[in-house]
Amino acid sequence: MPDHSTRPYDWVGAWSEKRAQLSPERVGLVDATTGQRYTYRELDRRANRTARLLREHGVENGERVAAISRNRPELIDCFFGTGKTGGVLAPLSHRLAAGELVQMLNDVDPELLVVEEPFSTLASDVLAHDDREFESSVLRLPTSDSDSFAESESQVLEANSWNSALPADDSPVETASLSMDDPHLFLHTGGSTGVPKETVITHGSIVWNSFNTITAWGLRPEDVTPMVFPLFHTGGWNVLTVPLFHLGARVVIAREFDPESVLRMVESEGATVLVAVPAILRMMCRHDEWEDTDLSTLRFAKSGGGPCRHSVMEAWWDRGVELSQGYGLTECGPNNFTLPDGWPHEKSDSVGVPAMHVDARVVDDDGEPLTGEIGELELASPHAADRYWKNPEESAETFGIPVSEANGSTEGERSESSGDWVSTGDLARVDDEGYVYIEGRKKNMYVSGGENVYPAEIEDVIADHPKVEEVVVIGVPDEKWGQVGKAVVQGDESLTLSDVEEFLDGKLARFKRPRHLAFVDEMPMSGPSKIDREAVTAEFGGE
Repeated sequence: MPDHSTRPYDWVGAWSEKRAQLSPERVGLVDATTGQRYTYRELDRRANRTARLLREHGVENGERVAAISRNRPELIDCFFGTGKTGGVLAPLSHRLAAGELVQMLNDVDPELLVVEEPFSTLASDVLAHDDREFESSVLRLPTSDSDSFAESESQVLEANSWNSALPADDSPVETASLSMDDPHLFLHTGGSTGVPKETVITHGSIVWNSFNTITAWGLRPEDVTPMVFPLFHTGGWNVLTVPLFHLGARVVIAREFDPESVLRMVESEGATVLVAVPAILRMMCRHDEWEDTDLSTLRFAKSGGGPCRHSVMEAWWDRGVELSQGYGLTECGPNNFTLPDGWPHEKSDSVGVPAMHVDARVVDDDGEPLTGEIGELELASPHAADRYWKNPEESAETFGIPVSEANGSTEGERSESSGDWVSTGDLARVDDEGYVYIEGRKKNMYVSGGENVYPAEIEDVIADHPKVEEVVVIGVPDEKWGQVGKAVVQGDESLTLSDVEEFLDGKLARFKRPRHLAFVDEMPMSGPSKIDREAVTAEFGGE
């Protein structure tokens, strides 16, 4: 039987024109910052203009456009536009330092760099950096009058404006003939050296993740969601945005999101689905407007990006919203699990069972499958990413690709010897009914008196204490036991170690109980409201 995955097709990447033909008058995108609403016909016309602009700058046939921006319609235009030209969109985090961005841009080597005005100073530092090797055209993306940045914060970059450079012609363009193996997105994730790695997301990965999400979560053409993840993150594209575009549904974006604005948006837009990190979900249910906000349109909500506390889940259940936990990563998915019909809330600590087109297994350090024990979670699915860009060693470790094949080329195919399983770096266990439970990162586990200790398990229990807002448990050196736990808490500082020990009595084995307690005013964050555990360990891990 022929392998159709590598055959060129015109429909691959043709998201906007297909949707414009199928549902031209349906609103596909809402920009909550400006109040603009865009039909799929309008989005396709914008994509045609963008495709012409990208071609003028050589962004086609695997060449890249990089962007440093908040969530804006122009990033959606670049996604649809690169689908037409065969180019690759590489959105970069504006939260990174100039030195980090220089290294990433040197690897991405874009033909075009697009910079939103609030980050003009950052971009200027990047372009003037001594380590800069890449050469690209630069376009400045002006902010609108409705944006919240003050004029002093938006210093103009010495570059042409996106708006003036954009061609007026919005008629159909000649589209690239692409295969499912061609790259469409570069999305960055954490690296062992501290500099994020660019993950190569192919057209096939995007399509298959969309299939998995639609079938696993029961998404519908009439669905509406506020997109609270940034578009430099896999959550911004592949959790809900692309699957909803696939169906002709509606996505709401904004430059900034906070719990209050999300609550208001759920009510004003009649949102039907919501996916957010645990911190946002927690802050929403603790907000003054929580009880008065109409949540009746929400069919379900999902938590992703870390464990969601049971007290938060109960708060949403009490409002009639079925909140559950999801699991994913840039390298695979990010939507890998679902919950069976009628799943019991007693299983709420799990992420569910593998989705329709996903296999999951738990293995030991030798790669041998485990049953009922904690080991590393591995995933296999056609929605897995292809590799890390120009990072053959880590590609080999995560994707099982021979180093000789993971050299960053966009051409050629993997050999039959290439790996099928993606190593997630997360610890997990599977219960007798096939539900998967995430036990934390493999690198966060520590050994105390010969016993493996998994911080996520301890954090879940401590977080239920009324004086605790957030908690991270790390292993610290101990003369007697080798390592013991330290609980770093954001919350009421009248909490004592004795209080914690008393609260954990009968809930956790003694060797799991923290022997030290520390406080922070606010947890350090990395990414979209995600706790930076490395920063916590660096500050508190010395004793």
